Amino acid sequence: METNQVTEAKAVVRSVRIAPRKVKLMVDLIRGKNVGEAYALLRNTPKRSAIVIGKLLKSAVANAEHNYQLDQDKLYVKEIYVGEGKTLKRMQPHAQGRAFQILKRTSHIYITVAERE
Repeated sequence: METNQVTEAKAVVRSVRIAPRKVKLMVDLIRGKNVGEAYALLRNTPKRSAIVIGKLLKSAVANAEHNYQLDQDKLYVKEIYVGEGKTLKRMQPHAQGRAFQILKRTSHIYITVAERE
C-alpha cells in the first residue's frame, strides 16, 4: 500500500496594500532559494514588501514543520508569485472643480516551500 507523503507547504496573504509591481521585485529575488538564504535576502533589502514576504515565508515554514513534519534545513522556496488584488479608487481634487482618480493597488502573495531531496 502506497503512502502519500506531502513534501510541500503553502501560505497566502491577501490584500496587502502594496502594488503588485513593487512586490514582484522582491518575489523574483527569493524564488528557488533555500529558506535561510531567502530570510537573509529579505532582512537586508530596504523594501516595504520585504517585511510582508518575510512574515509569509515564516508562516509557510511553520506550516511545513507543524503540519507535515518537514525539516527546516532542507526547505526551499519552490513557488512564489503575486496576483493583483482589489484596487481602491480615490479622488484627488484639482483646479477648476475637476477631480483626478488615484488607484491604490493591492496584492495577493502566494508561496510554496518544499523539501529538497
